[in-house]
Amino acid sequence: MAGRDRELLIPVASEALGLNGGSDVAGPTPVSPAIVAPPYHAMTLEGSSKYIRSWVWKKFMSGCVILCPIAITFYTTWWFISFFDGFFSPIYAHLGINLFGIGFVTSITFIFLVGVFTSSYLGASLLGLGEWFIKKMPLISSLYSASKQISAAISPDQTSRAFKEVVIVRHPRIGEYAFGFITSTIILRTRNGEEELYSVYLPTNHLYLGDIFLMSSNDVIRPDLTVREAIEIVLSGGMSIPQIISTMDCGIPVLRDHAKINKS
Repeated sequence: MAGRDRELLIPVASEALGLNGGSDVAGPTPVSPAIVAPPYHAMTLEGSSKYIRSWVWKKFMSGCVILCPIAITFYTTWWFISFFDGFFSPIYAHLGINLFGIGFVTSITFIFLVGVFTSSYLGASLLGLGEWFIKKMPLISSLYSASKQISAAISPDQTSRAFKEVVIVRHPRIGEYAFGFITSTIILRTRNGEEELYSVYLPTNHLYLGDIFLMSSNDVIRPDLTVREAIEIVLSGGMSIPQIISTMDCGIPVLRDHAKINKS
């Protein structure tokens, strides 16, 4: 009985292995799982989606580049008008006049009249008296002095300007240049005699912080730039610098590439 069962099992095992009892006829072979490639339309859809996302992002950034300067300009102008309009608007509102912009016009007119009045002898005398009282106050005097020096730097009055002249100096290394402003002239007395030196202010953080150097007249270069133009270059981070800067004496271009100045 056991032998018969063994005979019955052997063909079954042979068929399972595809041998058919040792015959030459090949039996069914196990099918290996094939790698199925993604359909063509799926690949096309994914590529199109990436292209659309890239196109949308580029157009969005282009819109931001165009609208950001306009928005900043509009917001700054609106803030400027609202700031000056707020000085006299409460007075007009108390009188029953609610007209936007009339406070701004009044403020601009008031500033103009102050400039005209302080240019006269009486106005200058009253201004000097007011400054004398302010300088007697401990904290306010320091704040007022610093603010006045910054305002005097861009004053159109040549006699009261803090920055007398704009110069270019070789700083901090040879081959690199930086903008500076002459604030005063001093005489240095040594054993060998006297030497005239310029007090040159080199701004390092816009116009509010910087270093002061005492330099000889041979070590400074005088460009064909006004003080106001140099201040605009410093405040703009070098974006408003002209492509060619010439010296005042011979007109030879000092710097032909603005990248050299940007190193400062």
